[in-house]
Amino acid sequence: MEASAIIPSAQLSFFSNKPHRTRAYLCRRPWKQRIAQPTRIQCQKMYVAGFGEASPEAKAAKNLHNFFTYVAVRIVSAQLEQSYNPEAYEELMEFLSRHSLNDGDKFCSDLMRESSRHKALALRILEVRSAYCKNDFEWDNLKRLAFKMVDECNTGLMRDYVRETSHSES
Repeated sequence: MEASAIIPSAQLSFFSNKPHRTRAYLCRRPWKQRIAQPTRIQCQKMYVAGFGEASPEAKAAKNLHNFFTYVAVRIVSAQLEQSYNPEAYEELMEFLSRHSLNDGDKFCSDLMRESSRHKALALRILEVRSAYCKNDFEWDNLKRLAFKMVDECNTGLMRDYVRETSHSES
């Protein structure tokens, strides 16, 4: 899809619109004066309808944010279970059985308000979530895998469709 806009070239100027100080300059070459002509600007991005409140990237970021909370809970629970604090592990597992991790911020907010011990767990989860997102998550690998997955799935779906339609016509 191609999106374009027509903007008068006078609006695209990077220079100030102050008048020239010497009148001789304006009169020397009147044929060289610019006339405001519409300029067509090409936009290379696709318009995505139906995302009024947020862009697709913002929605993906929100899902990743919730996923980072899930990963942080898994990391903290593994640390607690292995040796750090088995009592806190049991408390976290009991809390997890009663609360959903679908909304990471709500989960952490509810965990903070449960008790002072739970507040310490919530703060640890927030700390791990931030550290994982900033330091350990492989963003380049995510992009590579997403491209690969889309290409492979599209190719597979098109191959299956061609097989189905070629057999039905025979």
